[in-house]
Amino acid sequence: MLVLLGIAVVVFGFVVRANPLLVLMAAAITTGLAAAWTPAADLAVMWQAGVDTLARFGKAFNDNRFISLVWMVLIAIGLLERSGLQERARMLIAQVPAATSGAVLWVYFVFRQVMSALGLTSLGGHAQMVRPLVAPMAEGAAEAKHGPLPDRERYLIRSHAAAADNIGLFFGEDIFIAIGSILLMVGYLETNGISVTPLSLSVWAIPTALVALAIHSLRLWLLNRQLARSLAGLKAEGGE
Repeated sequence: MLVLLGIAVVVFGFVVRANPLLVLMAAAITTGLAAAWTPAADLAVMWQAGVDTLARFGKAFNDNRFISLVWMVLIAIGLLERSGLQERARMLIAQVPAATSGAVLWVYFVFRQVMSALGLTSLGGHAQMVRPLVAPMAEGAAEAKHGPLPDRERYLIRSHAAAADNIGLFFGEDIFIAIGSILLMVGYLETNGISVTPLSLSVWAIPTALVALAIHSLRLWLLNRQLARSLAGLKAEGGE
């Protein structure tokens, strides 16, 4: 039962709001030491158990080295944002007179859905695209037409930017025959005596993706109308 001490460490760490990575590592080390402990265990045995636990961490990290690349990408994006990436994105889109928030998000939505249908699901994402580029450009388009944005409208645009990424990915990726969700459905159906091919499921995902495209395009068109109406009302109140 001593190995359950790791769960207690996790609970305690989250209660005190400690760093989640440190909490999980402390829980793993605690579990490893508890598993090796016996009434006859001496300091050398416990030390070796701690070393073995850390060695497993190192092996897992070495076997999944791509995780370090993800952190490098996030660091690079953070440095670009600190250097003014979002401001440049706003300035760039403000120079396009015909740009609107809905149009900017629609272009990204179509791009995200098409790339996902081709299996390129990594070309996008909240951290890589939405936060540093897509949302600031959509906000910049609204600011160019309506002036400074109140927080309510700014958060509305950001939520639609996140939705464009989620919906484009969700309904686009199922068209690609080698995506995990398609293979999972094929395996599940086969275990229940229903034989299907990945291609047949992908073909039937196309109508759903087209319907999602039409519905979300309408939502983005309505977003433009909502922004124009609410911001015009605020201007009228300010003029009075």
